[in-house]
Amino acid sequence: MWGRNFYVGVLKPVCDWLLAFFLLILISPFFLSVTLVLFIHFLRNPFFVHQRAGRNERPFYLLKFRTMKVDYEELSMTGLGKFMRSFSLDELPQLINVLKGDMSLVGPRPLLMEYLPYYNITERSRHNVKPGITGWGQVNGRNKIDWGERMRLDIYYVENISLSLDMKILIKTLVEVFKRDKTSYVQGKTIKFSEYAANR
Repeated sequence: MWGRNFYVGVLKPVCDWLLAFFLLILISPFFLSVTLVLFIHFLRNPFFVHQRAGRNERPFYLLKFRTMKVDYEELSMTGLGKFMRSFSLDELPQLINVLKGDMSLVGPRPLLMEYLPYYNITERSRHNVKPGITGWGQVNGRNKIDWGERMRLDIYYVENISLSLDMKILIKTLVEVFKRDKTSYVQGKTIKFSEYAANR
């Protein structure tokens, strides 16, 4: 137990910060180029900022690259946005969230604040750790699995968090990115957790 506490409380945050810092330095030319291209493409702020629930259910502002535009008061994804999501490039600004201490590289994905009243006691434990850019649910089905399975996977991660599990998730994430999974940008109605919880 001491080893797990040391990893979660000391080693994991240090590794997160160092890896996020060096990754941002490494990709900074690409990051700045994408920012400029998106600014020209959307003619507005290239970043999407949204409040999400973090560790201990505390709110923070999640950063992503913008992928959608407003047409006649409705959101629609552009071709560039689909390309960005297919390679998960829209998630890159979350490295800044990791540097700020709001997120980890690996953890349950941060969800909407409006979902908090709908969690049962077991599901609330997903907030016992920092949310992650990628997670156990992300590499085991992502949006292809239902909310019940996603919650089960998140809880499994929280209860079994370790260096070896984090490394496994990071490796599987790289594989999924290069496979160019289209799940994340397929158009269609997405069932909200609040809708799922109200009908279970």
